[in-house]
Amino acid sequence: MAGSGPLSGLRVVELGSIGPGPFCAMLLADLGAEVVRVDRADDNPLIGPNDDHTRELMHRGRRSLALDLKDPGGRDVLLTLCESADVLLEGYRPGVCERLGLGPDDVRERAPHLVYARATGWGQSGADAMTAGHDINYLAITGVLGLLGQEGSPPRPPLSLLGDFGGGGLVLAFGIVAALFERQRSGLGQVVDGAMVDGAATLATPFLGYWQTQDWSPLRGSNITDGGAPYYDVYETSDGRWLSLGALEPRFYREMLEVLGLDEAELPEQTDRSGWPVLRTAFSDAVASLPLKEWVRRAAGRDACIAPVLTYDEVEQHPHLRSRGTYVRRNGMLQPAPVPRFARTPGRLGLPPPVPGTHSEAVLHDWGVPDERVRDLVRRGVVQARKREDPPA
Repeated sequence: MAGSGPLSGLRVVELGSIGPGPFCAMLLADLGAEVVRVDRADDNPLIGPNDDHTRELMHRGRRSLALDLKDPGGRDVLLTLCESADVLLEGYRPGVCERLGLGPDDVRERAPHLVYARATGWGQSGADAMTAGHDINYLAITGVLGLLGQEGSPPRPPLSLLGDFGGGGLVLAFGIVAALFERQRSGLGQVVDGAMVDGAATLATPFLGYWQTQDWSPLRGSNITDGGAPYYDVYETSDGRWLSLGALEPRFYREMLEVLGLDEAELPEQTDRSGWPVLRTAFSDAVASLPLKEWVRRAAGRDACIAPVLTYDEVEQHPHLRSRGTYVRRNGMLQPAPVPRFARTPGRLGLPPPVPGTHSEAVLHDWGVPDERVRDLVRRGVVQARKREDPPA
């Protein structure tokens, strides 16, 4: 069941969770890893904000095994899978796997080669490690959230991009690949402690540096890339749409002024902060004079750093995104194509998001569990086997 990408041949066992764990597993599966998602063997498996498992895009590319990990038989099945896996990925609160008898020490006895990847908010250690939290909290205590928002307004969270997915899932995927690289030398696995609080702090490294060198104002929404600079912001068009301007460099700035129909000689100098209110008014008035499509036409082919703010209903038809295949359709769902791109071993979209337990028997068979044992586990309810034609849970 492995894909054709650069991670083809890699075997990953993912303990079903929400947020960074599934996102990390999706990235690995997109690049060819064989990922088995272990879901709960009951009627209330985890999914996330969607109520249809088959439309949860982060679950794409892998098969689902529904397993009762609280049963000793289920625990032993998971340890059996770990023996032939390369990675175990879990996103529970610290201590949960240990209580199940599936912590790093338990797994190491059966699979010393295994990379044990752990996705949490606060990390496996620290004063708040055992407390609940979400993306907004991790950004808040690291100083990152305080950077986000407009001047005079409260800090605004950027969806859950920086904690859950960037600082969490993406950083953990990088950690897994690094641990696998080290294993080539040592032959041993190790624990990868992927904390969203650490990852979010790391994503903001440049701005922490600017803050300490006083190249970044502590006043939120007053800097060049946080909406403070008038030439790096969004403006409303005559038809109620939005246009993004992002011309930081002088030559791009001059090109942007030409597209907007503004005379640089009649405006304050670009980097003169005292003149920014005048620039903002000029840009706002100019953009408001025409509809979005006309601005797109005028900016086409120009190095003006101008782009329309599109909705998800429109991105599929954008010429650049369409020509690159940035978005693709599979099973009626629009979704981003696998990233990054590889010249010889491209990633690909694998299986669609599964209903939990759809592949239970096939997974166990393919991973070497005897058929008689599988039948017994299904009979006892330790393994839940759904039929492929069953409706979504």
